[in-house]
Amino acid sequence: MSASSRFSRRIESLSPSMTIAVSTLARELKAQGKDILSFSAGEPDFDTPERIKEAAIDAIRQGHTKYTSVAGIPELLDAISEKFRRENRLEYAREHLLVSNGAKQSLFNLTQALIDEGDEVIIPAPYWVTYPELVSYAGGKPVIIDTDDRSGFKITPDQLEAAITPRTKMLILTSPSNPTGSVYDGKELEALGKVLEGTPVTVVSDEMYEKLVFDGTEFVATASISEDLYRRTVTVNGLSKSVAMTGWRMGYLATPDTELVKKMISLQSQSTSNINTITQYASIPPLLGEVDDEIETMRQAFEARMHEAVELFNAIDGISVLRPKGAFYLFVNIKDLGIDSMTFSQELLKKYGVAVVPGIGFGSEGYFRFSYAADIVTIREGVRRIEKFVKELRS
Repeated sequence: MSASSRFSRRIESLSPSMTIAVSTLARELKAQGKDILSFSAGEPDFDTPERIKEAAIDAIRQGHTKYTSVAGIPELLDAISEKFRRENRLEYAREHLLVSNGAKQSLFNLTQALIDEGDEVIIPAPYWVTYPELVSYAGGKPVIIDTDDRSGFKITPDQLEAAITPRTKMLILTSPSNPTGSVYDGKELEALGKVLEGTPVTVVSDEMYEKLVFDGTEFVATASISEDLYRRTVTVNGLSKSVAMTGWRMGYLATPDTELVKKMISLQSQSTSNINTITQYASIPPLLGEVDDEIETMRQAFEARMHEAVELFNAIDGISVLRPKGAFYLFVNIKDLGIDSMTFSQELLKKYGVAVVPGIGFGSEGYFRFSYAADIVTIREGVRRIEKFVKELRS
């Protein structure tokens, strides 16, 4: 049997996550004793709040260690519903919700349930690396809309309208964005929604970074804009980023389409079933607002780091960066350096021990992603090393 025939076409079509690959390499080099500063991970550097840990310990002590319903325990589903009512002015009942092992599984369930061979999915670039991979795995065709610094890394209604065809099944929006930190305001979402009226396009709104917005920016949930957007939007969210719970693996989605939820529950029942029971109980306090003070402390720290990092990068001749409105990333423009983003990132890691993610991994050449989920002293040293490398390239 030849090597090419051993594996399915589906699995052969998948590429490993570039962000995970870079983070893994950085950890390996560090373990070898090399002086490595990593700004590649999409993970807060803060610890999970104590109230959440206590809820997990209480769940263990009370014997909450058995299987649960696939969608999630009733108390957790009610907490998610309350979160949507309180924070986003959206109404979802238990049957509108599904809890999964992080947003990745939510998105996997969704693409597997909706996308057939040849269906088109519109994805603005830069995009989170997983989106096109999941679409392709489901047999769909990613349709990329390019954006850049000039548009604030946001698509326009005209771009959206031009991308829609009779095969368009889905549009994926991310606000705040990974990797750019861009945030769509209410008017921008409303304008995009007008384009979609009368079409069968499902909107997937990834709102994982909703609590990490800066400089007075208001986060607006896509489904809250209009009744039409409410009906067509599947909101994907979780507790990994805003609440520093990456390893707990808790994501969820919401849609008024109960039939779609049932299909995804069927799929999840045949893959992972329910998520970790202890995580479910631990997730209730943050959803009910019991750690909002800790979230605000983290948000303020990210905001302060962002301001200083933007200033430091923009002081370097040859590169530039837009001030992000959310998340914890900078998408740094290196187009004037005459080097592709992969080579830049590889040489930076090899020569100066700094790990960043090349922009090509997010569908946008000429940039790199820099995560400021690190202490300010580390950020300063990392930017100092990047400046030395840029000067070397320009000399």
